[in-house]
Amino acid sequence: MISEKLQKILARAGYGSRRELERWITEGRVTINGQIATTGDRATTEDAILIDGKPVHLPAYQRVRVILYNKPEGEVCTRSDPEGRKTVFDCLPRIKGERWIAVGRLDIATTGLLLFTNNGDLAHKLMHPSSQIDREYIVRVHGAVDDDMLQRLREGVMLDDGVARFSDIAVGERVGTNGWYTVALMEGRNREVKRLWESQNIEVNRLKRVRFGPIFLPSYVGKGQWIELDEVPLNDLLASVKMFVPKKNKAIPLNEKERRNRQVKRLRSGGAK
Repeated sequence: MISEKLQKILARAGYGSRRELERWITEGRVTINGQIATTGDRATTEDAILIDGKPVHLPAYQRVRVILYNKPEGEVCTRSDPEGRKTVFDCLPRIKGERWIAVGRLDIATTGLLLFTNNGDLAHKLMHPSSQIDREYIVRVHGAVDDDMLQRLREGVMLDDGVARFSDIAVGERVGTNGWYTVALMEGRNREVKRLWESQNIEVNRLKRVRFGPIFLPSYVGKGQWIELDEVPLNDLLASVKMFVPKKNKAIPLNEKERRNRQVKRLRSGGAK
């Protein structure tokens, strides 16, 4: 039996992201065969692993699932909020014996595409900078923007956590002092789109994420609605991080009309089952 890092095994089983699980291990919440686990420990699916004294279920096979959610303004990307604000998890379907893991986050004022998965290993790979997954946003800014400024934003500017840049900028409509742009990033640092514009003394007054890697936000998914990815887009997402596609997750060919009809049917019934 081949051993793997403990946090990787637990993440793949849907117990959380690798970073979160590493913190649990450091806090002494995880044991292997009766011994408190430490960072760097390896295990197999045959080991007795407990979290907070409760046995961990490691299925031989886990169907990889991904939810696409259209986040509205005003929701926070945490499981619970001490201020009582609505969270992005409130509207998601429940999955027996597992939980949804957010692939990154959006701030409370940002809307648009959020991905959730039951597979922590996939979440880790999608969020890790080495995967070079681009994110695309539509942004409305207030202030005078010229070509020199756009060039600086493409080449890179120094922020408080290092150099950042847009990998692409497309100029859209301008109405008065407000202008629309489509921008892309190759990483997901905190408030990075807003901070890039603010570095040029430009105010962002609307921001929406419309794409994450190969996954686009469909126009028919309204705010606060979600769909589960069908086999083709799911496998495209797995392939984007060079992740093994399980045989049971193999693509089932669907034409665009069939795929859309299936997704609309899910929406009308409250989402994927």
